[in-house]
Amino acid sequence: MKKKNRKKWVVEGEVVEAHPNAMFRVQLDNGNQILGSISGKIRRKSIRIMLGDRVQVEISRYDKTKGRIIFRFPPTPEPKPNTPEPKPKDSEDDSEG
Repeated sequence: MKKKNRKKWVVEGEVVEAHPNAMFRVQLDNGNQILGSISGKIRRKSIRIMLGDRVQVEISRYDKTKGRIIFRFPPTPEPKPNTPEPKPKDSEDDSEG
């Protein structure tokens, strides 16, 4: 039987700094910064975490300065700039005779 995780908070944030030994400084959505380490599943599956990645962090209620990174969100695609397509030239306009 699994224990319920009643003693953890799960929040989202953005990685702002990388430290040795798979530790990261994470800026949470509420404005706080914590030190997050990678969970075992992310380590085992060799998921790379880079600066600027959105992550989900599990924080202990007893120590609010440290947490465990449990999920990395896929990067959001950047919108393409709206550039007008060039109009095809009509062959009738070029000929004058």
